[in-house]
Amino acid sequence: MAVRAFTMPKWGIEMQQGTVAEWLVAEGDAFEKGQLLALIETDKITNEVEAEAPGVLKKIVTGAGETQPVGALLAVFGDADDADDAVEALASSFKPADTSTAAGRGAAPASKAAPAAAAPKVAIPQDLAISPEARRRAEENGVDVTQITGTGRNGRITLQDVEQAARPAAPAVGGEPVANAVGTEALDGHYASPLAKRLALLHKVPLEGMTGTGPRGRISKADVLARIEPAPAPAQARVAIDNSPEILPMSSIRKTIARRLTEAKQSIPHFYLRTDVKVDALVKLRPTANLILGAKASMNDYIVRAAALALVEVPDVNIQVHGDAIHRFPDADVAVAVAAERGLVTPIIRGANRLRVNEISEAIKGLVARAQAGRLTATDLDGGTFTVSNLGMYGVDQFDAIINPPQGAILAVGASRKVWAEGSEGEGRFENRIGLSLSCDHRAIDGATGARFLQALKRLLEEPERLFG
Repeated sequence: MAVRAFTMPKWGIEMQQGTVAEWLVAEGDAFEKGQLLALIETDKITNEVEAEAPGVLKKIVTGAGETQPVGALLAVFGDADDADDAVEALASSFKPADTSTAAGRGAAPASKAAPAAAAPKVAIPQDLAISPEARRRAEENGVDVTQITGTGRNGRITLQDVEQAARPAAPAVGGEPVANAVGTEALDGHYASPLAKRLALLHKVPLEGMTGTGPRGRISKADVLARIEPAPAPAQARVAIDNSPEILPMSSIRKTIARRLTEAKQSIPHFYLRTDVKVDALVKLRPTANLILGAKASMNDYIVRAAALALVEVPDVNIQVHGDAIHRFPDADVAVAVAAERGLVTPIIRGANRLRVNEISEAIKGLVARAQAGRLTATDLDGGTFTVSNLGMYGVDQFDAIINPPQGAILAVGASRKVWAEGSEGEGRFENRIGLSLSCDHRAIDGATGARFLQALKRLLEEPERLFG
């Protein structure tokens, strides 16, 4: 099989470029179908790219940390016996294809020189389950497809099946096959990032008993690197401490966060409305409600439910701002801020006003799990009519959040705290209160509108029976 190009994949309509976060196969190494080749970061997510067919990584063109547009050449694949001049010729002459409508992933086929002699013609049954491209390639190369077992859906023969059948048999070299991928299945019971698990296996760092510094105690790459013992330094005279900074380049996700928040703060006229909510009734009701619903819904799940209902009650806050137009929505698509390992993301619960508390709880858990694993999709992140950002679990009493455009508002939620409150006749008692701050886009939301939303939200949280209507 001729050398072939591996290009920057395109995931989603909006993707314009990607960053090679890490190569998982070294230059010159062989790989098998389904083996992880690289981690590629987009503006929103990190994707693991798998090999669609076996081969050899002949040349890396785009190194780790480099950003390229969709369709740009990342590496050259081939076979072990492919000549170096063919690899260099492809790398120097490659021109990206038009990817404006491409949505696929993986390697783009390289152009091939005309064959020295025409391949023998083969008869391909018309009713055979085979893709058009695979049929064309089989006819060009004289491949007998009747002897191929298709790997496509319902046994359909794919282009990869035909190319695999056309490959010459590899010379026997003896010995057992050597796996060059680091399998992390043995560490599946540990709450750690995929990269942290790979480093732990490579450097023989035990994860048992390790406390992660990532969100919710997740073990990160930095936690494992901190356990790797450096080589002992030779004895020397005492020297001054070098306090030079560690330079950490921003990931694609962090760059996008920085750009979007800077634009939002500079271009959106923010104003803030703040209030306290008594949650004693909700605190008392939650254990019984969870028991009835068969769920372990958190306070944040109830707050998201209340915010969704309040948005329907005050639809002038359930909006997006697009230039001079305000888009008002009948249902509340509530985004929830999640502190993932690579940066802040805001996955969306669609139609949250139509979901029960237990359904919202399950939806949030699923989104958080995918965010921590770097597996959120564009569908999880695009759109939204409102955002809830909760820092109460970190002990923050109250804060103001930056609006996530094109949404018109965001709710910042603080921690529940005991507050002494005096009654009308001088008596007093302690109350559980949560501080709320509503950030509004003044181009589309007036102060009175924002206040009505907070009133509706406060009523729902202080009279939690309304959440089950």
